[in-house]
Amino acid sequence: MMRPWPILAFLAAAAWTQNPPLKFEVASIKPAAPQQPGQLTAGVHIDGAQAHLTFLSIRDLIRAGYNVKDYQIEGPDFIATERFDISAKLASAATRDQIGEMIQSLLADRFGFKQHRETRDFPVYALVIDKGGLKMVESPADIDPSNVSITSTAGPNGTTVDLGKGAFFTVGAADMQAHKLTMANLADMLSRFEDLPVIDATGTKGVFDFTLQVNPEEFQAMKYRSARIAGAVLTPEILKQIESASDDSLRVSLAKLGLKLERRKMPLEVIVINHVDKTPTEN
Repeated sequence: MMRPWPILAFLAAAAWTQNPPLKFEVASIKPAAPQQPGQLTAGVHIDGAQAHLTFLSIRDLIRAGYNVKDYQIEGPDFIATERFDISAKLASAATRDQIGEMIQSLLADRFGFKQHRETRDFPVYALVIDKGGLKMVESPADIDPSNVSITSTAGPNGTTVDLGKGAFFTVGAADMQAHKLTMANLADMLSRFEDLPVIDATGTKGVFDFTLQVNPEEFQAMKYRSARIAGAVLTPEILKQIESASDDSLRVSLAKLGLKLERRKMPLEVIVINHVDKTPTEN
């Protein structure tokens, strides 16, 4: 009979030879200062080897580090409310595409983050092409792949989300204007305002410019819904307004682009937080 110790020794040696997790060389984490009422700037900006993560919650960090959506994160309420400013230096020889791995290490080292994954069935809206075909003209792709700033800026005139590489969308007083968005970007944008996650099921590549028109009452309810998804506590009156609002004008606007939302049920992976500290360890 083979003794177990040679197998254990082999596994231990294999684990020892695996590459260690990639980390920021240095990282300073500070509680974010309150921003001006009615104005908000948050996001990630990389300049050379320097990374600046501004006004991000723990949930934002998990989303960026593990490439998941808000609805795929299950944990305590404070992960959406406590916000931080982080200045960090990328690891030597690391690429910008590896920043997610470095954020994972930051969460584990500084916030004691531990998690496990589960697969659950979710009710979702699938973004699909209508039977009449797509009515959108593809736009030229941006030629500057170095622009990796991802920021969200909110003010009295609306909210602009810059996705980097020339892609952005603006939510104004009564419409949503998009520039160089993929269908996956559009699904993510709609997920901010719908009562269910929106999943891209179009199978369409490329980037597009477009405008979605929405009536004022529906648009106000969509903005309230977005605030609730972001973790804001809303009054019972506002919650009632959200529940009673339709999304008819949004669906009409999508139909003009040759798109529609279909209600489906899909299995999605969920990150379940086993432990996370409310405040990070000292710098």
